[in-house]
Amino acid sequence: MEKKLLIDAAHPEETRVVVAESSQTHDFDFESNEKIQITGNIYLAKVTRVEPSLQAAFLDYGGNRHGFLAFSEIHPDYYQIPTADKEALLAEQIEAEKDDLGREIDTESVEELDSPINQTPSLEGSLGLSTENVSQQGYTSATSGDSENIVAEVLEEDPFPKKRLVQRKYKIQEVIKVRQILLVQVTKEERGNKGAALTTYLSIAGRYCVLMPNTSRGGGISKKITMLKDRLKLKKIIEGLDLKPNSGLIIRTAGANRTKTEIKRDYEFLLKSWESIREQTLNSIAPTLIHAEGNLIKRAIRDLYDRDIKEIIVEGDNAYKEAKAYLKLLMPSHAKYVKRYDGKVPIFSFYEVENYLQEMFNPVVQLHSGGYIVIGITEALVAIDVNSGRATKERSIEETALKTNLEAASEIARQLKLRDLAGLIVIDFIDMEERKNNIAVEKKMKDCISLDRARIQIGRISSFGLLEMSRQRLRPGMIESTTMPCSFCSGTGTTRSDESLALQILRDLEKEGSTSRYQDKVLVKSPVQTTNFLINNKREHLLVIENRYQIKIELHAEVNLLSPHYSIERPIEDKRGKKNADNNKPRARKRDKETNRVKSGNIQDQNISTNLVNVSNGEDVEDQKKRKRKRKRKYQKDIDSRATSKNINNKSDPLTPENTIDAEQSVENDNRSASMEKAILDQKENISTELNKKKEKPAKPRTKASAKKTIEALKNDDKELVQNNDNYKDKKMGKKGWWDR
Repeated sequence: MEKKLLIDAAHPEETRVVVAESSQTHDFDFESNEKIQITGNIYLAKVTRVEPSLQAAFLDYGGNRHGFLAFSEIHPDYYQIPTADKEALLAEQIEAEKDDLGREIDTESVEELDSPINQTPSLEGSLGLSTENVSQQGYTSATSGDSENIVAEVLEEDPFPKKRLVQRKYKIQEVIKVRQILLVQVTKEERGNKGAALTTYLSIAGRYCVLMPNTSRGGGISKKITMLKDRLKLKKIIEGLDLKPNSGLIIRTAGANRTKTEIKRDYEFLLKSWESIREQTLNSIAPTLIHAEGNLIKRAIRDLYDRDIKEIIVEGDNAYKEAKAYLKLLMPSHAKYVKRYDGKVPIFSFYEVENYLQEMFNPVVQLHSGGYIVIGITEALVAIDVNSGRATKERSIEETALKTNLEAASEIARQLKLRDLAGLIVIDFIDMEERKNNIAVEKKMKDCISLDRARIQIGRISSFGLLEMSRQRLRPGMIESTTMPCSFCSGTGTTRSDESLALQILRDLEKEGSTSRYQDKVLVKSPVQTTNFLINNKREHLLVIENRYQIKIELHAEVNLLSPHYSIERPIEDKRGKKNADNNKPRARKRDKETNRVKSGNIQDQNISTNLVNVSNGEDVEDQKKRKRKRKRKYQKDIDSRATSKNINNKSDPLTPENTIDAEQSVENDNRSASMEKAILDQKENISTELNKKKEKPAKPRTKASAKKTIEALKNDDKELVQNNDNYKDKKMGKKGWWDR
C-alpha cells in the first residue's frame, strides 16, 4: 500500500495528522485549541530579571510564564559594551567558527571515501535549530571528532560542550540589563512549572532549507545527508546563492535531491519573511508576537510530505481549502494530490488507524511474537520494560530473548515518535549472555530511530541489560494534552484498600477523642465499602473508643466518596457549646453580671415610672374634687336663687298653672344633674380602685415587649377618658359643642 498523509479536521477543536501505510501508522501529530504550540514563534521580549547564580535572564514575551534565556543563547550584538570590544568579539567568534567548519569538512570527506553509506529517507523537523542534526551549527553542542559519530545516522553529541569565547570573558550581569529589549525565538514549550526556553539565534524554517539571519557561519548541510556526491553538490549550490553577511543557510534532508532553482526559490521566500519580521519588529512595542509558525496543516505539508507520499486526504472543508492553497504555494505541480474525503465513516476509522491511536493511552503494548512492553512515564525519566510474555516458539532462552528484543526495538522506536516521549529514556531489555546479540539489538535500535525527526543521543546496553538514550521534545505529548490527573488517586493509578483506610479512620478517631473534653458527637463520612468494614469487623473497637473518650461516633456511608477520601466532623452545635464551655467561661460570667445589673436597673426605672403615674393620677383626683366643690357651690347658689325667685312669684300668684309647670321642670332638672354627678363619681372611684390594685401587684422585670404593652395600655386609657368626657358633653350640651352655643 502506498503512503498517505491523512488529515482529520472535522472538528475545529482538534486537528490530527497521520502518515499511514497499510493500516500501520508511521508518524502522528496533533494540535488542540486548548494548548496552541508556540515552538518556533518569534517574540519581541523585555528582560525582567537577570539571575547571576544561573547565568541566565528571565524575559516577559507575553506567555503565561516568563521565558528562560541562557547566557550562551544571547548573541553578542545585544551586549551593552563598547562598540570596539563588540567588534573584536565578533571577529574572534567568526574565526573560531571557520576553523571548526574546515575541520569538520575534512573529517567528513575522509569518512565518506572510506566507508560510504547509502542514504536513507527521513522526516525533517519543523525548526532547524531544534530538530535538524546539522554539523555546521555553531550554537549547538560541539560534536566529537570520532569518525563513527560523524557518518552515523544518529548524531551522538558531546555531553560536555565547549564554552564560547564570549562566555569566558564576560558574565551576564555585566552585559545584559533589566528592561532591555530582545528579539527571541521559542525553542522549548512551557511544561508544568517551567517556562519556555528562548534563544536569540533565530532560524526560519522552509521546505528545503533553514535561514539563520544572525549567525556568522555560512552554509551547512543536514547530517542525515550522508552521500558525498549530494553533499558536494549542495555545497556548490549554497556558494552560488550569495548569502548576506552574518547569516547562514542549512540545507534540510528534503532538499538532498532538489535542483538549484527549487532551493533558490525557497531561500528567496525565507528572505522575504525575514524582511517582514524586521519591519514589524521596528514598529512594535514589547512584549508582542512578531512571527508565528504555521498551524498543524501547514507544518505537516512542509515537514512530513515527501515523494513517497502519493495522496493527501483531508476531512473538513476549511482544512481542505487551506491545504490546497499552501501546497500550491510550495509546489504547484503537486497540488493535484490533495483530495477531499466525503465518506460517511470518519477518515481514521475508514483507513483502520483509529484503533491503533487508541492504544496510545494504554501503557502496555503487545508484540506479534507474544511478548509485550510496558511504558512508565515519571517526572525524571521514561522507563520501558521488555517482557517475553507468551513468546515460547524458539529453541533456547537466548534465541527467545534476542527475537523479542529485536521486535521490541522497532516497536519502541515507533512508540517514541507517536507518543513524543522525550527526556531521559531507559529501556530494560531481556538479559542476553552473548555480546554479539547486544550489538545486534543496539544496531536495530539505531536503524529504527534514524527516521525520527527529533535529535537523539543513544548509548549502549550495560551489564544490567539497560540502554540509555535521550530524545528531544518536539511538541506536547498527546497523553499530557488530552488527559488530566485522576481526582481520586491524584494521578498515581492506585487507591488504598478498605482495611487500610478503616484502620486510618480509627487512628484519627482516637486522636480526635483525646482532644475532646465533653461528650461530643463525632461524624465520620467514608466510602460505602469502608463503612461496611468498620461496622462488621471493627464495631467493638468503636465501642471502646466511645467509652474511653466519652464521645458518640456516627458512621455515614457516602456514595460519592471513593478511597482514600474520608472526613471526620463535629456538628456545629457541639462546636459552639464546647467553645462557650471551654474558652468563654469568664466572658459568660461577665455577661451574666451585666444582664443582672441591667435587669435591676430596669426594675428601678419601672417602679419610678409607676410612682410618677400614680402621683400624676393623684393630682388629677384632687383637682377633680376641687372642681366638684366649686360646682356644688355654684349649683347650690343657683338653686337658692331660683327658690327665692319662686317664692316671690308664688307669693304674688301661687295658684296659676304657669307657676306649677316651672316648678315641675326645675325638679326634673335637679334630678338629672344629681344622676350625672353620681355617674361621674362612680367612674372616678373605679379608676382609683384599679390604680390601687396596680400598686399592690409586684413589678415585673421590664423588657422591650413589656414596655410596649404598658405604653399601649396608657394610650388606651387616655382614649377611654376622652371618649367618656365627650359622651358627657354630648349628654349635657347636646350634639353641638359649647363653642357653637
